[in-house]
Formats: sequence, C-alpha cells, structure tokens
Amino acid sequence: MFKEFFGLREQPFGVTPDPRYLYLAPAHREALASLFYGIESNRGFLALIARPGMGKTTLLFHLLEKFRNRARTAFLFQTQCSSREFMRLLLAEVGLDSDGRDFVQMHEAFNRCLLQEARDGRRFIIVIDEAQNLDPPVLETVRLLSDFETPRAKLLQIILAGQPELAEKLAHPGLMQLRQRITSFNGLKPFPAEQTARFIEHRLRVAGYEGASLFDTEAVNLIAEISEGIPRNINNLCFHSLSLGFAMQQKTVDGAIVQEVADDLDIRRLLTDESGQRHGLDMDYRQEWDGERSVQRGDGRPQFARPSSDELLSPDEARAHMQEVTRFLKNWQGAGPKAARPNKRA
Repeated sequence: MFKEFFGLREQPFGVTPDPRYLYLAPAHREALASLFYGIESNRGFLALIARPGMGKTTLLFHLLEKFRNRARTAFLFQTQCSSREFMRLLLAEVGLDSDGRDFVQMHEAFNRCLLQEARDGRRFIIVIDEAQNLDPPVLETVRLLSDFETPRAKLLQIILAGQPELAEKLAHPGLMQLRQRITSFNGLKPFPAEQTARFIEHRLRVAGYEGASLFDTEAVNLIAEISEGIPRNINNLCFHSLSLGFAMQQKTVDGAIVQEVADDLDIRRLLTDESGQRHGLDMDYRQEWDGERSVQRGDGRPQFARPSSDELLSPDEARAHMQEVTRFLKNWQGAGPKAARPNKRA
C-alpha cells in the first residue's frame, strides 16, 4: 500500500515473527545468549517468560535458525490440548505418524527418533510457545520427555516460552519436579525511548529504506510513550502511522499523525459511562436511534452508550441489539464520513 511511496522494498512493521527483523536490545541479546549457551551445554530445560508482544516468538525463531544445520527442531504453539493430543502434535511436527498408536507407543516412536538423531550427531530441540496454557498433566508429560537421555548426555533440549502466567503455574508445589529441572529462566524488558528509536530504524533498514528518518523526533517520542516500549505495540503504531501518512501524501510522519493513530487504536474510545458520556472525550451532540441511546462525535463517528444496571439485556436481546448496531455501522461506513479525514489537516 505505502511501500513505493516511502521507498521501501517490503512492509517493515508486519505481525509475523520474521527473524530478519529481530532487534537485539540489551535484554533480548542477554536472553538469546543464555538460551544459546543452555542448548550448547545440554542443560535440558530452559524457560523464556515475558509479557505479550515482547518478541518472544521472533527471538525463538532466530535461535532455531542458528541451529538449523546441526539440530532437528520442533516448534509447538497449540498448547490447549491433552497429554495424548500433545504427543500427537509433537510426532506430527517431527514427521512421525501417530495413527493407531497408543500413548506408550507414541513415546517409544519418539524415543527411537531421538536416538537416531543422536547417532547422527545432531541435537534435538523442542520449543513450546504459549506454554502458560498447558494444563498440569500436560506439563508432567513434557517433564517426562526429559527422561530420554543416555548415560553421557541429554537427548533433548526443551524451551518453555510463555507469558508471566507460566511463572505462576511453575511456582505451584505440584510442579516442583519440573521447576527444578529448568536450569535457566530468562525474561525480556520493554524498550526505553532510545531503543524504541533504534528499533524503528532497524526495521526500516531491513525493509530496504535508505533515506532520512521517516519519523520525526516528536513522532518517535510519542510512539515510545504510547507503546510503553513493547515491540508489538511499536509495530502497530508505525504501520498505521505510515498508512495515514501515505493517505495524506506526507513523506515524514509527525507527532500529529501518531496521535491520531493512537486515538483511533485506543479501545477506550468505544466505552461510554452510564450517562452516555464518553470517557475522556467530549460529545458534540446526541441522537436517538431505534429506541436505544447513541451518541455521535463531531467527526460523524457513532458511539453507543453502555446500558445502565437497570437496562441489562438478556443474551437474545443483546444479540439482536448487536445485529442492529452492525447494520447501523455498515450504513454509516457506506456514507464514508471517515474517507475525508486524511484531508482535514491539508
């Protein structure tokens, strides 16, 4: 959409965990080094725990890329499963058939695979992403995988990656045996303001940009503040800011563009209090619509008031109400009140 306008070879602020775009801030570099050393040293279980959007998956893909030519790897992210389903997913990930096999037979098949890789001089690495969703019985199944070893070495390296809830789960007394086997706990920190600026420039350069900065100082400072230094939030703000800059035919993203994008992405603007007033925003006028209260802003965007405690709807009534709201929004969008927004600062 905006690649040619800004001189980019590809979209720099995507949502997929592309290892090429990994920016190694100090905390990310330290976590990567610790995980790499743990695998090289055959430490068995390792853990990577961080808030959502911090770049865990991208870092893990980068780590696996380093072992691509000397290890067999499995990356599991479907973690809402039973122990049997987990083993089926694991076997499928490494190319083994699980049809007709019971739980014990699946274990035996996986053990044979591990031994063959060891004979071939290759490591075996399993990464379990979103591990905070694993139920305790499944975590016990994961622990038992670490029993696959020879007298001289571990046959398997396992990385548990997840959100802070994973740490809470591992702290439970019932999972003490698993927790004791984890030899390294690693975390990631949000970027400070200066690292946010370098993160943005890094992604632009990887995407082929060679000119002066596309984001002015005010824009970068706003992005750092609003995103709280979380890479996923930074990417989201930058993508929408470039989209709006392209729509306005503005070659440099300034603070006004970032602020407008932030306002549009702020879900709190969709909330109203019981009197119909929007939190933190002024209403220009109200109107009645199909017997339900609604409010509109001066830019023509509708805003529906939350029902008060004595107006609670049944599930059927709520469903019917949302269908009416959807129809209203479609009609409103068809009129195109927001289409003219890019010109309002022209």
